[in-house]
Amino acid sequence: MVLQQARQQSENETNASQRHTAIDTEDVYVTYEDGTEAVRGVSLTVEKGEFFGFLGPNGAGKTTTIKTLVTLLYPTQGSVRINGYDTKQEPQAVRESIGYMAQETSVDFELTPRENLRVACRMYGVPKEEREARIDELLDLVDLRDVADKRAETFSGGMQKRLDTATVLVHRPPVVFLDEPTTGLDPEARLRVWEYFEKINDRGTTVFLTTQYLEEANELCDRLAILQEGKITHTGTPAALKSAVGTETIRLALEDPSAETHRRAMNVLRQLNALDAATMEKTAHGLTIEADNARGATSELFTELAAADITVTDFDLQSPTLDDVFLTLAGEDDANESRASNESAGTQEVVR
Repeated sequence: MVLQQARQQSENETNASQRHTAIDTEDVYVTYEDGTEAVRGVSLTVEKGEFFGFLGPNGAGKTTTIKTLVTLLYPTQGSVRINGYDTKQEPQAVRESIGYMAQETSVDFELTPRENLRVACRMYGVPKEEREARIDELLDLVDLRDVADKRAETFSGGMQKRLDTATVLVHRPPVVFLDEPTTGLDPEARLRVWEYFEKINDRGTTVFLTTQYLEEANELCDRLAILQEGKITHTGTPAALKSAVGTETIRLALEDPSAETHRRAMNVLRQLNALDAATMEKTAHGLTIEADNARGATSELFTELAAADITVTDFDLQSPTLDDVFLTLAGEDDANESRASNESAGTQEVVR
């Protein structure tokens, strides 16, 4: 009886967890027929309503992973659940509950936006009485109402991407997968498309984004996972990943960079509670301060320096970027592989 109750409690906890989880993968491997391991042990959880970024260089396995999540491929090993549905056992239920925007635009260029959306409504089984209102809603969402009856072949790349976004939303899927959706767009068009992705997410839709644009990931995503050679190497918020590889730096130019002013300024900074584990260095024109929370301390820093009658004439704040994250983490992985290789070679010599 006790064992049965414990088992029931465990099942209830699992079901409760799945109700709050949009994407759940466990130890997923995808091996192609030629023996290539494109995905090697990927495990991740994406909560409902989250905007999740999946980053990695070309060939890292991003597209293979996303195709596995949307049932275009099946894992060689491991499990994938989307909206609580197992992709192997319930693939149709998964497909009905997701939207998938591939790298290549899938709209029919000979049709108008309204016609494209009507086709999508029929494909996804949207009730007839709801279709026209749904289409108008989506045309407004992606700002295409004014060109709703013009053929899509006349549209710019950005407009075509926005129409593509609308077509994957006709059945109001709770999860949308975007596979490098802004590749090839100019910066202005990319920013416009970002706005619509944010609108989708603000409406409660879970968004899973693969991208090579680090700025895109930084601006849009709540959390990120970094994929390298088929493995997830790091996961976290953009801020956490950036802070893990470096500190923020403040550079101050002082009106009076004399030794006495330097001394007084250093004393002020040492007593500043807002700065955590800061390192300070004198420069010819002022000070350089490095700290994990430098940005958050700037207001108090200026207030205290002014109270000490120390005038700042110039100010610069630099934070780590996702480019720094990639360069640092890739360097770590190369170093780890090199150490592992050296250790392996050393072991082989001993054995001989």
